[in-house]
Amino acid sequence: MTRLPVRYDGIARTLHWLIVLLIVVQFMLGWIMPDIHRDTVPDGLIAWHLTVGATIVAVMAIRILWRISHPSPPADLPRAVAVLSRTTHVLLYAALIGVPLLGWTNASSRGWAVSLPGGVPLPALSAKGAAFGLAMGDVHSVLAWVLLVLIALHVAAAFFHHLVLKDGVMQRMVPWTGRSSSRRKQADDKVT
Repeated sequence: MTRLPVRYDGIARTLHWLIVLLIVVQFMLGWIMPDIHRDTVPDGLIAWHLTVGATIVAVMAIRILWRISHPSPPADLPRAVAVLSRTTHVLLYAALIGVPLLGWTNASSRGWAVSLPGGVPLPALSAKGAAFGLAMGDVHSVLAWVLLVLIALHVAAAFFHHLVLKDGVMQRMVPWTGRSSSRRKQADDKVT
């Protein structure tokens, strides 16, 4: 009988922590970069913000494809907790894609090029000067705060599972817990 893994696989964990790193960098850039006005030139910290945002979209696309093809390991959670967890994850994924896409749309309407690291250019998401694209800059800013709240909820839930419920849910994603329990069990089964 094949056992389902207790932990997320290494690729899922790597993508998760890469997104965490990119989001930390992105929020830092967003807070310290200069304000954007009509005549702002997209260089320096603004250029970095655009590139990191494009990278987040690319990594999230890979992460979603990986999650679809490699479902999350089962967790024995009460129904209400499971529904809340799924809902939060869907909202978090939507915000992690939507916020950078809105920023990219706004950048396109300003005539700014958006590219991945290494200068790989991405297509414009709106025409230069498009009112819709310019308005998306404000929506991008507001939804960035929503994303921050969702991240805080996600982190709080992880610590709630770890410190209060003590159910092992947090260990499914942390990189430092060693082998998964299913691998340990399989190794133990071979010995006995």
